[in-house]
Amino acid sequence: MQIELIGNGTKEKVIADLEEKIDDLEKQSKKGTKSELIELIKEFVKDARAKFERDIVLEDRLRIVSTAGQLSREKGTVLDVYDRRTDKEKNLKLATAVIGYGHKTISEHDYLVFALQDVSRFVEQTVISYRLTSFTIKSGRNVDFRTAGYYAPDFRDKDGNILPNNEELKEMYKKYMDSIFSKYGEYVDQGVPVEEARYALPFGYKTNIVMGCDANEFFRITCDLLYGKSSHITELHELGLEFEKILRDRCPYLAASLDKEADKKKYQDNLAFLDSKLEKIKNPSEFYDSVFDYSSPVNPTLDYENDLLEKVHLINYTVDPVHVIATHAIQKRYGVSYEMAKEMLYRLTRLGVSYKDIVRGVYENRRSRELEHVSFTFEAPIELSILPQMTRHRMQSLEVPDFFPLWNVRNYLYPAHDEDQNAHIDETEYAEMFDKNALMMEMFKKEGVRDEDLIYFYLGGNATNIQTTMNLRELIWFSKMRSCNKAQKGIRNISNQMVSEVSKVSETIGSLLGPTCKVDGYCPEGKDSCKLRGVVVLKKEK
Repeated sequence: MQIELIGNGTKEKVIADLEEKIDDLEKQSKKGTKSELIELIKEFVKDARAKFERDIVLEDRLRIVSTAGQLSREKGTVLDVYDRRTDKEKNLKLATAVIGYGHKTISEHDYLVFALQDVSRFVEQTVISYRLTSFTIKSGRNVDFRTAGYYAPDFRDKDGNILPNNEELKEMYKKYMDSIFSKYGEYVDQGVPVEEARYALPFGYKTNIVMGCDANEFFRITCDLLYGKSSHITELHELGLEFEKILRDRCPYLAASLDKEADKKKYQDNLAFLDSKLEKIKNPSEFYDSVFDYSSPVNPTLDYENDLLEKVHLINYTVDPVHVIATHAIQKRYGVSYEMAKEMLYRLTRLGVSYKDIVRGVYENRRSRELEHVSFTFEAPIELSILPQMTRHRMQSLEVPDFFPLWNVRNYLYPAHDEDQNAHIDETEYAEMFDKNALMMEMFKKEGVRDEDLIYFYLGGNATNIQTTMNLRELIWFSKMRSCNKAQKGIRNISNQMVSEVSKVSETIGSLLGPTCKVDGYCPEGKDSCKLRGVVVLKKEK
C-alpha cells in the first residue's frame, strides 16, 4: 500500500518548468564558473520546492480556511477579510479555535487529492461508501488483474495478537491465493470476459484509486479508520495511520480535534450485545418455551446465515407518488401551502390538466427537486464484484452488512451474462471453487484466526443482502446508468428489477425509469451505442 497526496497547484508547475529549463542549460554548458552557477541555481530550486511544499501551499490553504472562519464576525467583504489574513501562525490558531468550537465546516474549503496505490477492494468498498468524496478507480470490467497481487494479512487471534504459526499460515494463504489467480488467468485466456472472471478473484486483490475530498470529510474518514469498527481490519487501520500523518501535516488545524475523537462512544460497536442473543433465538422450541411459554413453536428454525434473497423486493415507498410530486410542483411554482396546493390541483384536473402531464413537466426541468419528495426502499441480493458499482451512487441511503461478523461464504451468485457471450465459467467448477474456499476458511478459523483476517477469503462471487432507499430523482439517474445495455449484466439485472417493482405500484413513475434511449429517446453512448432502439444520438436536443 502506498498513499500520496497529489495535485499541489499551479506554483508547483512553475517550479517544475524552471527545473526543466535548468536541465536544458546544463546540457549546453561547459565546465567552469557557468557549471558552478548551475549548481547554485539547482540548490535554489531545491530549496524553493521544499519551501513551496511545506510553507507556501500550507500557508495559502490556512489563509482560505481562516478567512472562512473569520468572515461571519469581521467587517468588510470576503476579499477584504482574505487580504487581511496574511499571518500564517495567526491563521492556524484561528482555524484551530473555530474548529474546536465545533464549526468544522470551514475545513470544507480545503480540498485534497490522493493517489491510493495497490490497495485491496476492501479499501475501495470502504472509502467509496463516504458520499462526499470523488473517485476514479481502475476498472475491473476492462483490466486483466492476474498480475495485480493481493493483500496478505498477518493472522491474529480474537485479542489481536499475531498467532505463533502466523508465518506458516501466511505461506499457506499465499499458495492458495496464487492458485486462485492462476485459475482467473485461465478463464481470461479461455475468452471469459474479465468482468465475469473476477467473480473468482479474492476481494483482497489490489487496485488503484484517485480519491478527492474536502478536509472535513477527510477528517471523518480518518477517524473511522483509526477508531471505528473498520480499525479492527489491519489493512484499513494501516490506511488510517497513513491518513493521520497527512492530516497532521497538511491540515494541522484539525490535529487537536483528532486527538479528542479516540474515546468517543460513537466509534464503539454499540450493537454488539445482539450477538450473544443469536444462539438463543435459533432454536424455536427453546425460545418460545422459555420466553413465551408457548407449547409449540410458530416459526421454523431460524437459518438466517443462509437467508440470501433470490431477487429484488420493493419493501417501502411513498404512497400515491404521482399526487405527491404534482402537489409539490404547485407549491414550488406558486408558493402556496400543501392544503391550498391540493385544492388547486383538484380544480386544475377539472379543467383537463392531468397529474401525468405535471409529473412529466417536472421530470423535464433541469432542477426537478419535486421528484426528491418521493422515495422507494428496496432489498436485493448482490455479489461483491457488483457491490462497488452500487455503492458509487452517492444520493441513496445504502445499508451493506459489515465485513465482520463473517458472511456465509457458501452464499454466492453465478455471474450473469448476455446470451451472445461465447465463453463462460463452468457452473459445476464454479460451485466447487466456493466449496473449497469455504473449507479453506474454516480450516484457518480452527487455527484461531479472528474474523477480521478471515474476510480475505471472500471471493468476488460471494453475496449478501443489501437495502437502499432512493428518492425518485436518484432512482431515475441510477436506472439510466444501470439499466443501459452498456452496464454489466449483474447490476443491470438489479436495476431492471427495481424498475419493474416500481412500475407495479405506479405506471406513471415507471415510465420515467430505465435507460436513456427508452425514457428520453436518445442514446448518449454515441458510436458505442448498442443500437437497441435504432437511436444513436450523441446528445439531447438543445
